[in-house]
Amino acid sequence: MNERLPIAEIWVYLSGSPLFALILTLATYQLGYVLYVRANRSPIVNPVAISVLLATLTIYLLDMPYEKYFEGAQFVHFLLGTATVALAIPIYRGFKNLKGKIFAMLTALVIGSACGIASAVSIAGILGAGDAIVGSMYAKSVTAPIAMGIAERIQVSPTLTAVFTVITGMLGAILAPFIMNFLKIKPWWIRGTAIGVGAHGLGITRAFSVNEEAGTYASMAMGLNGVLSAILLPVVVSYLRA
Repeated sequence: MNERLPIAEIWVYLSGSPLFALILTLATYQLGYVLYVRANRSPIVNPVAISVLLATLTIYLLDMPYEKYFEGAQFVHFLLGTATVALAIPIYRGFKNLKGKIFAMLTALVIGSACGIASAVSIAGILGAGDAIVGSMYAKSVTAPIAMGIAERIQVSPTLTAVFTVITGMLGAILAPFIMNFLKIKPWWIRGTAIGVGAHGLGITRAFSVNEEAGTYASMAMGLNGVLSAILLPVVVSYLRA
């Protein structure tokens, strides 16, 4: 009979395998989602935020280089673009409900996106952030796959842009319900539009978990914001730099 491998040797093998990073990513998110459900879907117990914190803490304690972690996590990362494209389904289904709301929605989208960009860039500049950080703030309110593409076009770091995009999404998904409740904003289509513009993909996940109408409008807002930003933002940034 073959001798059993010592636990230490098994651990060394798994920690050096891309499979470990994939399991870590999925397991931490699953744990976060279980806690989210048990907390009655409270926005404070955000499953993505929990997953990010646990995964970051784990790879830090293991002294695992990010490149090694990404070898396994890239399989989930690949699905990010696919999931974004799949949002075309709720967007298509929601267009029939846009009658009488399209002007208000587009106005909110343009003003909300412009304010989000201007405030982030201005605050970063006032606090003395470098050009790399300030430049990465321009696309942080667009969903990650589109934001990284915009970052390449305006010649800033796609990695930094992705980091700020995820942080924006997490904060938006956590804080938006409290802010809208405080402002007594009750119509689901308005709440969905606001969270879609301000918190993109992570906000959509939160919106769908609460109300289907809110999720549908959040999807449409994020999709339209992504398209307009991809077209207009590089032009605006080039003009500002000139």
